[in-house]
Amino acid sequence: MQIKVQTTLITGASGFLGQHLVRHLSAQGQIVRALYNSHPPSDELKQLPGVSWVQCDLLDVFAAEEAMRGITNVYHCAAIVSFDPSQRAKMLHFNPESTANLVNQAVAQGIEKLVHVSSIAALGRNGDAKKEIDEEREWEDSKYNSAYALSKFLAEMEVWRGIGEGLNAAIVNPGIILGATTGHDLSAGLMKMVNREFPFYSKGVTSWVDANDVVKAMVMLMNSETEAERYIVSSGNFSYKEIFAEMAKALGKKQPRFAANSLMTGIGWRVSALLRSIGINSLITRETASNANALSYYNNQKLFSVFPEFSYTPLPQTIAVMARSFQKGLI
Repeated sequence: MQIKVQTTLITGASGFLGQHLVRHLSAQGQIVRALYNSHPPSDELKQLPGVSWVQCDLLDVFAAEEAMRGITNVYHCAAIVSFDPSQRAKMLHFNPESTANLVNQAVAQGIEKLVHVSSIAALGRNGDAKKEIDEEREWEDSKYNSAYALSKFLAEMEVWRGIGEGLNAAIVNPGIILGATTGHDLSAGLMKMVNREFPFYSKGVTSWVDANDVVKAMVMLMNSETEAERYIVSSGNFSYKEIFAEMAKALGKKQPRFAANSLMTGIGWRVSALLRSIGINSLITRETASNANALSYYNNQKLFSVFPEFSYTPLPQTIAVMARSFQKGLI
């Protein structure tokens, strides 16, 4: 009898979360097929033991089929994350469609398990700040949901479809993921803004989590018998003011001092839109301005009910690591 070699596929492996996962699985001695599309891995990632890198466009059905051959387990991290209006159509197409192709192949080729990286955004927001959001929240079309949120909801629906067709899968819904930065991710963008001593902070509250904690939850779910469930992965609910203050402290910079009201954020995203029109990138868009002022509280208890031994990295520790990483690459 031929023994099937355990080979794990990671989509979006050169991305922010994907890189953390690749390093973790490589360190565990696993055989990994790491997929990337438009962002090739660094030399450091290419040298990780047990990892083979494959360029693959998941929108190409035949490429997805080939990439899945011989695979036993899948971590689906690939997604476009953007709040830029110019990326809306591309994101709404890629995130659900690439997930559908992957799910179809997972079912057809009989993989053992898939862990899908969704987002707290896929749980939706309806403007009710008084009610804590948990995994039972049903999606509602709402002006409070971004295009990114919709794209992640639609992608998650493809996974649930696959589960209905017999796919063994579990879903994680992380908060805003922070960690050692690659220089082209949200963590880097936030650190750059704080490093420039941007004086304003938004009044919003949301969920935050260390990238390594997301990886830990994903691996535990992969190795468990848990299936057909989704789990919020969140260190806790913190205000942007608290996060920015901790970043400023870690960088040795002045903390943001002034609360940005709705008028100021409205002006901010409009000015940023003009800057983007002439090729100057900015984190501030209409959607990020709206999200940054929203009060959204998430309940993280369900994961503990399955893994009571699970623990989160304190965010000050996470941010200290981010600051060292950022300063090392600072030009």
